[in-house]
Amino acid sequence: MPPVASLSEGVWLKGDLHVHSRHSKESSNNPESKIISFSLSVGMDYVCITDHDNHVNGDVANNTWADPEFRSDSLLLLLYGAEWTTTRGHGNVFSARPYDHQRLYDVRDQRDVVVGAIKKELGIHLSANHPSGKDHFGYSYDMVNSIEVWNSAIWSKNANAIMIWDDMLSSGRKLTGRGGSDAHHGSPETPDKATKNSYQAKANYVGTPTTWVFATSRTTQAVVDALTNGRVAVSANPFAPRVEFYADLNGDNKMDMMMGDNVRATGKPVKFRVQLSGKTVGDSTYTISVIKNGNPFGTLQTTGKQHIVEFTDTPETIGRTYYRVEVTGPSTPYPQVPGSMALSGNMVGLSNPIYFNFDPNF
Repeated sequence: MPPVASLSEGVWLKGDLHVHSRHSKESSNNPESKIISFSLSVGMDYVCITDHDNHVNGDVANNTWADPEFRSDSLLLLLYGAEWTTTRGHGNVFSARPYDHQRLYDVRDQRDVVVGAIKKELGIHLSANHPSGKDHFGYSYDMVNSIEVWNSAIWSKNANAIMIWDDMLSSGRKLTGRGGSDAHHGSPETPDKATKNSYQAKANYVGTPTTWVFATSRTTQAVVDALTNGRVAVSANPFAPRVEFYADLNGDNKMDMMMGDNVRATGKPVKFRVQLSGKTVGDSTYTISVIKNGNPFGTLQTTGKQHIVEFTDTPETIGRTYYRVEVTGPSTPYPQVPGSMALSGNMVGLSNPIYFNFDPNF
């Protein structure tokens, strides 16, 4: 189990976990320098450039990572990764340090047990990308640490991914839900170079959506650890409110655990708190939908300048229980990617689950 940040000392970091540079063949006008400078301009803390490994025959280290533009000062953390692109679907690798991606690429057509063994030896975080549709993830979810439940600015296309996530959670898998813009195209340098792809960049680019992690510190390893631990929320863009989800186990009005955490149920009621942090849209109303074990549990609303709601429930003492939340409301402007607001609609953000009685080793 990776180190877990205390609720009082952890730090929230935001970034994008699925972006393609010019080292992906179908990408256009999106060099690494543009991705990095744009990420800094919108206040990102980290980014992972995930080029398709089949475009370089698995040799990511001498392409994406060896690019002289793959560098940043301490203001932006650069994760090491790539999109594992296979005939059975796609997955992203996230690592705090360079690893031998060629080994994972070479076993892409092997049995799951072989892939899983290599993944373990490499010490990497493997995530299922856009799990439904054309490039659905066709491997066992037992060998991945997370699943991309929000791919690109188009929230409506993720319904099946959310369904798969709930199915995996209901089966006892403590699987982190995360986002990724899957951006391939950068805006043109000058108006006369405008193309169809440049308009895509105005609707879907870095940060649509944004994945927040509650980390022990501002380091690449802490980002990966928090992602593995499920201390994760996803928002429509870098400026949208962050969804925070906590639980008070003993009724003393002090939060004891947060999303991603797992404890044994005691049979006593638990008070849950949902908080929207960051900038909200005026005195608008936000709707919090609570999902319990994959089913709608309740709907709450919050209006005003401080957006905090609470509810109480008693998790089962025998059998697993999980709770997670989704938040809808007014779209938060993202001036740098103006077209994204229409695509994300009224979806503001979501949390990872709080777990009870889950196997900590699964």
